[in-house]
Amino acid sequence: MVELPRVPEDEPALRAAYSRFPSGVVAVAALADGKPVGMSASSFTSVSLDPPLVSVNAHVKSATWARLAGRPRLGLSVLSEDQAGICRRLAMRGPVDRFAGVSWEASASGAVFVEGATAWLECEVVQRVPAGDHEIIVLRLHAVATSPERPPLVFHASEFHRLA
Repeated sequence: MVELPRVPEDEPALRAAYSRFPSGVVAVAALADGKPVGMSASSFTSVSLDPPLVSVNAHVKSATWARLAGRPRLGLSVLSEDQAGICRRLAMRGPVDRFAGVSWEASASGAVFVEGATAWLECEVVQRVPAGDHEIIVLRLHAVATSPERPPLVFHASEFHRLA
């Protein structure tokens, strides 16, 4: 019988373990006061086909998520392999214009989409589940578009990669 070491108490060790799972990266964005507000998330996952649901996670202390949470619709852009810089920009902290130099479009309902992504999903928040220092946000899809010729950006071992 295999015996694994206990869960480490320190955050860097947990981050190292979590980083061993590759994931895609999405931009989560909407208009607020007429300007785009957004963040990046590597915790995106599909949840259900019927009804069409996806989820992302946000830190409970995220000022950006606090601004996005009440928006009627959110735009999720699955970032493509050449958009690592956009992902880094959307992950910045503090009062910075995260969309400076980023090409984007908004839907009539205020969802914001990053141009050049590999997929776009227009969603509304249907459930928020407290989960430790994060919140799991369940979103219902209302519109979807893809650009399959653009490979996705992959986040693994705390670095960005391309599919081989």
